[in-house]
Amino acid sequence: MIPPRNENTPAADSWDCFEPYVQLVRSLLPRASSVALFDAKGELRWSSETSIGPDLLNVVDDALSTARTAPDSAGQLRVLAGNLPVYLCWLRDDALRLLAVVAVVCRATGEQDADARSFSFAYSLLRPALECLRRDLVARAAIYELHRTVSARDKDLELLLADGTADHPTAESGADDLKGILQQAVEHLRCSTAALLVPDKSITLVRSNNERPADVQLIARTHRQLLSMAQLRRDPVIINKLAANSSLGVMPYRILSCPLRSLAGRTMGVLALFRDEIGEDFVDRDARLSDILARKAVGIIESSYDALSGLYTRPAFEQRVRGAVADKSGARHWSALYIDVDQLHVINDNFGMHVGDTVLGQLGELVRARLPRGAFGARISGDRFALLLPTQLNDAERFAASLCQGVEKLGTTHGDSRLHISISVGVALLDSAAGELMHSLAAAETACKAAKDRGRNRVEVYHPNDASLVRRFDDINIAGQLREAIDAGQFRLDAQLILPFAGAESARPHYELLIRMIDDEGGTIGPDRFMSAAIRYQLMPSIDRWVLDKAIEMLRPHAQLLAGKAVSFAINFSGQSLNDASFPDFILDRIAGSGLDPELFCFELTENATIASIERAESLMRRLRRLGCGVALDDFGTGLSSLAYLRQLPVTMLKIDGSFVRDVLKDPRAESMVRAIAQLARSMSIATVGEYVETEEIRARIATLGVDYGQGFAIGRPAPLADLLAELPLLVSAAGTSRSLNESGIVSVEFVH
Repeated sequence: MIPPRNENTPAADSWDCFEPYVQLVRSLLPRASSVALFDAKGELRWSSETSIGPDLLNVVDDALSTARTAPDSAGQLRVLAGNLPVYLCWLRDDALRLLAVVAVVCRATGEQDADARSFSFAYSLLRPALECLRRDLVARAAIYELHRTVSARDKDLELLLADGTADHPTAESGADDLKGILQQAVEHLRCSTAALLVPDKSITLVRSNNERPADVQLIARTHRQLLSMAQLRRDPVIINKLAANSSLGVMPYRILSCPLRSLAGRTMGVLALFRDEIGEDFVDRDARLSDILARKAVGIIESSYDALSGLYTRPAFEQRVRGAVADKSGARHWSALYIDVDQLHVINDNFGMHVGDTVLGQLGELVRARLPRGAFGARISGDRFALLLPTQLNDAERFAASLCQGVEKLGTTHGDSRLHISISVGVALLDSAAGELMHSLAAAETACKAAKDRGRNRVEVYHPNDASLVRRFDDINIAGQLREAIDAGQFRLDAQLILPFAGAESARPHYELLIRMIDDEGGTIGPDRFMSAAIRYQLMPSIDRWVLDKAIEMLRPHAQLLAGKAVSFAINFSGQSLNDASFPDFILDRIAGSGLDPELFCFELTENATIASIERAESLMRRLRRLGCGVALDDFGTGLSSLAYLRQLPVTMLKIDGSFVRDVLKDPRAESMVRAIAQLARSMSIATVGEYVETEEIRARIATLGVDYGQGFAIGRPAPLADLLAELPLLVSAAGTSRSLNESGIVSVEFVH
């Protein structure tokens, strides 16, 4: 083949070099007026004249059939208008394939010069020049083919090294990795259309070259046959000419079909490449390269799509969400759905894990089938899914309700039992301005958890004015920070004075220790911010353990000073810890091995937690009392039937709930409650503490009602425990020599959460 005239190759960098051949032809054949060079397809490649008439082009085109079918022919003589003879000489390569046509146009001659006009006579004269030109063209063609081969190998190497993730300049903004694979197929393999079909993942991607729009109908007509072919053949299939009875019908395309096989060997889809019928044939090299692209596509699919549900994996979903909300030309509103399969563990336990996996697969299929255009979803963990819909909140809620109905229909009879399937769904507007994407999706998760708590198989929508949902939302947001704080011990203990009133007998000064969380900037976060999350996510046992260990660590250096029992410390623990079978032994072992007098400690448990686990509470209280520790009931007065249990519990102190103390001046019932608790406790030799003493008036009133101690801002504000311990020698000295401010009290250090 002759190198293309405009191709930037060494073989075609200068077409002026054909001029010497014209001079040589004219010297051998003086009657020659012009010389033109045509390729094997009849296209003009070079001419000594600036313009060529259509009659010469027609003559050359007409003569090509003879040149192709008669390899022994050297050429022929034709006559142009005006009686101008033109000698058409075939130039062939060493394999006798037609390489070019040289057209030598001569001036008209008389009848008497018939011998001179014969082709054989002219060809015998021109043969030396034609042979030189033939060898020159063969050399040029060889150089050009070598250049093409090297360039192709370079591009093959680029294809092997490319990761396929970078967007091509002509690709859509935000195109994902699979679109990059198709773009490489179109460009590198010179295809008119490339398609990627993966039914299980609902993937149908089509890419075409810049010359025409993607032929979507082509994929619609052929996808079944292509997928069937991929199932039957493990290797790429080349179809350069369709058989008359082909199942693909009549199409003006050449086809290269390459199956997509997972690492487990399962056929998941097909990569199909198309070239126009007039284009080049697909060859083995194209098949090898398409197989490389197919393997890349499989790698992307298996890393980005969940194998069970066919939806995105969580990392791929987060990446897709970021791209969607960053695209300002896309949807203006996005709604997030958080889906949790109800009681999947029951299905796993009763029917087997494989049935549970089938349920997840069916749910993924249902979601993929119902997702509106532009929406996408992911299986983010076990039985939890997240979807993003380009809709307003109301439309998203209707979609979620429809999805719940669809899931209910998935239930089937399994053996003798009925398999019931349902989901709980939370819906929320996506806050695209949020700094952390998944933080903004947490609102939907909050609503989903509310749906489960409110009966399951329902949809809940997150509204900022719903106090319970806002509380849940805050808990979700701070739970991660709280876990990190527990691991790193980023807490601090503060102490607040609890003051004995005049008349309290045998009392010692005591303090309540308040736990604070330390943020990354060194600031403090109060328990009102993180305690709800700690309870909701079962983190209280870890916090209670940290509190006890930290208290012992800070008090142990002062063991000798504290041996005089001038102060003692009450430590609060939660109902979650009470229900932890290992926690009682943990407390007793820590106290026994602390080197501190057990009588320094008074452990507190809320009244509600005590009543909820009365047997566990009573057992632990008696073990603590035998060790020498005090025991207190916190928030007393709020529990149900609390007085009935008080007689059997070995408590040494009651802390009257602050809601009664705070209203003692304006609510006669609150005043009566405080007086009754104080009288009952005194009759049972149990000390009482009034919480939330915020004013001097409240302090004076509860003292007259018989309460032994007061606690609140009117008595003392919290301060770091480390500061208190630094002043401990002075405090103990004062407690031993005076009965003024701190006289007669317990120093009760209480860890209130």
